[in-house]
Amino acid sequence: MSGLVERLVVGLPEGAVVVDPAVTEAYRHDMAGFCASGAPAVVVFPSTVEEVQHVMRTATELRVPVVPQGARTGLSGAANAVEGCIVLSLVKMDRILEVDPVNRIAVVEPGVVNAVLSRAAGEHGLAYPPDPSSWESCTIGGNIGTGAGGLCCVKYGVTSEYVLGLDVVLADGRLLRTGRQTAKGVAGYDLTRLFVGSEGTLGVVVRAVLALRPAPAPQLAMVAEFATADAACEAVCAVMAAGFTPSLMELMDAVSVRAVNRLAQMGLPESTQALLLVAFDGPDPARELAAVGELCEAAGATDVVPAEDQAESELLLQARRLALTALELLGTTMVDDVAVPRSRQGAMLNGVAEIAERYGLTIGVVCHAGDGNTHPIVAFDADDPDEVARARESFDAIMALGLELGGTITGEHGVGLLKRDWLAKELGPVGLELQKQMKGLFDPLGILNPGKLF
Repeated sequence: MSGLVERLVVGLPEGAVVVDPAVTEAYRHDMAGFCASGAPAVVVFPSTVEEVQHVMRTATELRVPVVPQGARTGLSGAANAVEGCIVLSLVKMDRILEVDPVNRIAVVEPGVVNAVLSRAAGEHGLAYPPDPSSWESCTIGGNIGTGAGGLCCVKYGVTSEYVLGLDVVLADGRLLRTGRQTAKGVAGYDLTRLFVGSEGTLGVVVRAVLALRPAPAPQLAMVAEFATADAACEAVCAVMAAGFTPSLMELMDAVSVRAVNRLAQMGLPESTQALLLVAFDGPDPARELAAVGELCEAAGATDVVPAEDQAESELLLQARRLALTALELLGTTMVDDVAVPRSRQGAMLNGVAEIAERYGLTIGVVCHAGDGNTHPIVAFDADDPDEVARARESFDAIMALGLELGGTITGEHGVGLLKRDWLAKELGPVGLELQKQMKGLFDPLGILNPGKLF
């Protein structure tokens, strides 16, 4: 690979091409378990569009695979290196090029951290709503690549709804501009949406035009305790059917509630089988919470606790934020993200509990209940081969359950390597073939993030 390194160095600044195995090993994979990875031949850190183009032209000429990476916080193996590849790390392309309060857009490079953009927008009284749990470290390019979501999606939507336009370097080094900077635009095929969620398999995003929204008011929250998961899910359905649009609606099952109780000594009753957290950020959140509290009680809530102010709201929401940390104390964790129709969440939670019992594992579930995105979290002993095998089997059982309930294998984490076989099952043969044909059109040599999705 010495010829590759020499070719790359010609068009890149000093220090942008790294071959030291002590460094390249750190860029081998993202945060997903059960996903193979290879040793990269080189890690490249471009800082301009032209440098990315140089990398892709070199890769095309030499037929070398390229794996684009952001902060590597992903949970599907989408950023995992393949043997002998160029890892194209975009973290140094981290400039916010523009925040326009009149047109309510931001123009950013892919390495901008989500939280940094959010704070910059806030200085103009605006907000960039998509908020993955890793928002303090994940990058906009990675969010776009995986179609990331977050806690506020029930009201504000996911990443794809905020991407207006993209600059993308194609596999052969050409620069493609998609979309627009206007509020409206329907010219031609929507290539922008095609790239969102494509996990770096069609091109390398080097610039994004993102929609911003007026910054919301501070939210007010409440928590409701339930004796059964079915009752909690009945409350979720009642809230949505009544026409409410919470800024947040999260659900925790009994396993995750008990794990958080042990970690934070929150004093939740051991009889609590499900915990529902609801928040509003509208003009009269207290009134909306009172109405939702009544719906929860009608569905069988054993206790409803509304916050008096923002500080109390943050205390209530802390339980949800601690869920993954609490479950990680039980062993190695594998985080899933099956989304089902809101009305089938009860069946999903009960089904996961049955799977946990069948495989003799601890599986906690937290849900973005407002949009049906469930996160079953499998905890297991990574040093026990039998338990590792059962964890993998339980993961597949959860995938099958989600599809059986009319859902999808991923609501926001992406497919990557982890769910590649399951994508084929969800799409069906016709859908899979058409997607492969699109991949071939954009990347005829198959050098862009090979092995991901398909």
